Amino acid sequence: MTNHKAESITITVVGSGYVGLVASACFAEIGHRVICVDNDEAKVRTLQAGGIPIHEDFLPELLNQHRGGKLEFTTDLRAAAQAAQAIFIAVGTPQSRTGSADLSFVDAVASEIARSIDSYKVIVEKSTVPVYTNEWIRRVIERNGVPKDLFDVASNPEFLREGTAVVDFLHPDRIVVGAATDRASDLLKAIYAPLTSGEYYAAGNRIPGPRQQDEPPPLLLTSTKAAEIIKHASNAFLATKISFINVVANICEAAGADVEDVSRGIGMDSRIGSKFLRAGIGYGGSCFPKDVAAFRNVAELVGVDFGLLHEVERINEEQKLRFFQKVRSALWTFRGKKIGVLGLAFKGGTDDIRESPALDIVQRLIGEGCLISAYDPAAEERAKETIPPGPQMRYVDSPYAAAQDADALLILNDWKEFCELDLERLHYTLRYPIVIDGRNLFDPTTMTSLGFTYLSVGRPGLSQPVDPISVFHAPKKKER
Repeated sequence: MTNHKAESITITVVGSGYVGLVASACFAEIGHRVICVDNDEAKVRTLQAGGIPIHEDFLPELLNQHRGGKLEFTTDLRAAAQAAQAIFIAVGTPQSRTGSADLSFVDAVASEIARSIDSYKVIVEKSTVPVYTNEWIRRVIERNGVPKDLFDVASNPEFLREGTAVVDFLHPDRIVVGAATDRASDLLKAIYAPLTSGEYYAAGNRIPGPRQQDEPPPLLLTSTKAAEIIKHASNAFLATKISFINVVANICEAAGADVEDVSRGIGMDSRIGSKFLRAGIGYGGSCFPKDVAAFRNVAELVGVDFGLLHEVERINEEQKLRFFQKVRSALWTFRGKKIGVLGLAFKGGTDDIRESPALDIVQRLIGEGCLISAYDPAAEERAKETIPPGPQMRYVDSPYAAAQDADALLILNDWKEFCELDLERLHYTLRYPIVIDGRNLFDPTTMTSLGFTYLSVGRPGLSQPVDPISVFHAPKKKER
């Protein structure tokens, strides 16, 4: 982490959520002056005081280094907009009841920016928005009396994975810029020059990642409409890969094949690639569910039948139900059963519980009368907002506390910590040695050899029901 020689540009980022906060920290890291704006006064005070509101690798280090220097936090959008050369809109675009993206926050910010413009600005969509949003932002600003030569509206979608967002920003696969004028595109090229020139990667104390000085990321310059579609299409395609491999996993279960072998075989094809071909309990998070629905809605609005995305959504919901039924088959009855749960966030490496398949499954189990002991390394406090502690829901401080005297242990996300469990200790801790793994973290042969009844996703033998005699009449505890 260091200062860089490239031209320093003053940037305002509106919104301090996952995208806005990571973008602010990373823009400061590559040498720009950044003003991060949020209308939540309490959140801004927390950020000014050194608080870290989200769990992201390297984010605390960047915020601590640049806060009070290249990076400041404020609630004053007018002053921040007037000081900036580029204004990035990174506010939320939640899913509406119809499935479309709710752009009311974007509209409100655009109107306020318009009332603040006193010199040329490039206003940049950083939020995930449907095609034509650029034109609407332009129209809103013009309606507020801003001359056309005082602003441009560009699109610069983010492609960040929660948990690795800082590395993804600073070591991107590509940088997409949608701009209609040379003036706008030149400013955005200058903003990203420390990355695209390779200069940032020459620094000895940079954030580590796959990019090197001689292999900087490419910058794709395109139209604003194409940039908007690229973001939605990318997320919809990745969600499709996940749903596809989950259906393949179900076929593997029925046929007695191992989906891990099938995934490797598919992923070795360079046209397909291995990423997002991991069978599990379905996708979640703040992006995929919302963006698939929004992209499907865009297709409908322009008269295109994108039925494939309906199937992607249906398969994802069905996958959670199939896992729930797998748990039922292992336990026979639910009421009064004590179940340990590992993982509450939608995936490992983050504290984000939005659209989490894990929470959905936990809520179903509670509805069936189960007693849950749950552990997640980062998501406990957020999960408590959705499922408060109570007689049926207990939050614990370790995987072994979750497993203590449980009738079964469920693995619902893929934190590295879960992969490194002491399996002999786990076997002793459980009341019955039943592990139902929704993320395929362990080898079935190893688990069976250690005496576990082990169920996972898309691997041999799972189409057969669990033998209740062998499970519930086995010795409950090993001797120490």
